Amino acid sequence: MDLAVLPEIVFWGLYAGCIYILLAVGLNLIFGVMRVVNFAHGELMVLAIYITFFLHNILDLNPYLAFALSIISMFFVGVGIERVCFRPIMGTGKLNEIFMSLALIYLIQNSIFITCNNVDFCNDLNRIRSPLGYEEISFGFMELGADHVVIICVTISLVVMLYLFMKKTSTGKAMMATSQNREVAMLTGINVERMDMLAFGLGSSFAAAASLFWISEIPFTPYSGSINAIKAFAVIILGGLGSISGAIAGGLIYGVAENISAYLFGGGWKHATSFIILIIVLIIRPTGLFGEKEE
Repeated sequence: MDLAVLPEIVFWGLYAGCIYILLAVGLNLIFGVMRVVNFAHGELMVLAIYITFFLHNILDLNPYLAFALSIISMFFVGVGIERVCFRPIMGTGKLNEIFMSLALIYLIQNSIFITCNNVDFCNDLNRIRSPLGYEEISFGFMELGADHVVIICVTISLVVMLYLFMKKTSTGKAMMATSQNREVAMLTGINVERMDMLAFGLGSSFAAAASLFWISEIPFTPYSGSINAIKAFAVIILGGLGSISGAIAGGLIYGVAENISAYLFGGGWKHATSFIILIIVLIIRPTGLFGEKEE
């Protein structure tokens, strides 16, 4: 490997890791509090992409403003999904929860597809043009796209804000208590159903935050969430189910590993590397890097 390009490879790895971090943190928020694995998480991200796309095209909003509104919108969408879809089946068995999330995948995908077919400016392959265009920011000997720097800064900001919320607010502490022991949390007077609602809303907002990657003319379709959602699940298994710090570490590891393998062995190895790491972790440490064994 040419060491001169190593910093650039690492940067692109960190950049790629940001989307995995945002998706995985959202998944772990939901799983940590509710013990529900939401397989439709990638579709929530795609729904946010299309909310941004429609707000930008219909209301002529700046894409970044439309993106911010999509994050807020997806919080309420998440709350609605938790109330309407998951709340009635909580405690009835994991199989029901799995089938519900699988049903949501097809419902969201086909709803977006049907809507796009009835809108003139929406087609099979859509793009959102960034207001930053092709501007670059110089970091020493590297020229980085302004969009890419924005994405990394937004990811760091959201993770820090979540940390402060969980550690410094009474609501955040109540969510942490619920994730650690739901029954004890109920006995201490915490409204665990409200914590479920907040966790799903926040998790959906983090999925929406991952949609920022598409405000750079990257094409997207109603089915763009699938591969990223699968990788997000691999990330939370690597980091440990329910662990926010594990999701961050796992996302960075996957992002950097993918880019190094793509540089060394070709682009065909990029996706394969993620799942090779996953297999190794499952064999050596099934609970993940930050997960704990259940007694």
